[in-house]
Amino acid sequence: MADQYFVKKKYNYAQQLYEELFPLMKGSDKFENVYYNYAYCAYNQRDYMSAENLFKGFTEVFPTSKRAEEMEYMRAYTYYKQSPKVELDQTNTSRTIGLMQAFINTHPGSEKIKEATEIIDKCRIKLEMKEVKSCELYYNLRQYKAAAIAYTNLMNNYPDSDKSDEYKFQVIRSYYEYAALSVDEKKQERYEKVLEEINEFNDRFPQSKLQKDVTRLQTIAQNNIKAIKNEQVKTST
Repeated sequence: MADQYFVKKKYNYAQQLYEELFPLMKGSDKFENVYYNYAYCAYNQRDYMSAENLFKGFTEVFPTSKRAEEMEYMRAYTYYKQSPKVELDQTNTSRTIGLMQAFINTHPGSEKIKEATEIIDKCRIKLEMKEVKSCELYYNLRQYKAAAIAYTNLMNNYPDSDKSDEYKFQVIRSYYEYAALSVDEKKQERYEKVLEEINEFNDRFPQSKLQKDVTRLQTIAQNNIKAIKNEQVKTST
């Protein structure tokens, strides 16, 4: 009866019956199929936490089963299904990456490799966007030094991002705003930091579409340093 409900996709009814069968079938040759279907009952009802635990349990109880590979993948996939929108905590997203990568390493010949790789890429993009929002928050709160450091960390965490030049530009902007708001005694060294970041930008992204904006900030920073030095000369004579 449980299998009939399962085939008809009446997973709630099937789940209740499989729960009753669990202790009765344990150790029998039918237990694997009961366990397998029971796990999918939870998954198909979107009870992903329970499904994850059952998929994991299946691989531990039946490590040599031909279904073990599928269960390993599905365990990782349940975390992916629980991955929330960017604004929320991304623990499940990070967990997805770890488990999918472990799956790829353990089953290099699996037909699920392509799908697992695509999911990892999607999760990494989500984590990157989460970090971007944190950087933007610092900048919008006018915590410019913190923003500069955060954008630098973002670049280091995602060195292959196609937005690396944008992140570096935000580092420059943040240090520029930090310098502009500084006390007079600190302005010169902080504008020099801006120029240092600009030189790194030019070396790394010579073809960036942001070159014009970077050059504009470079000119302003250079002129401000000249003005500071001229003022120092005046006050010393």
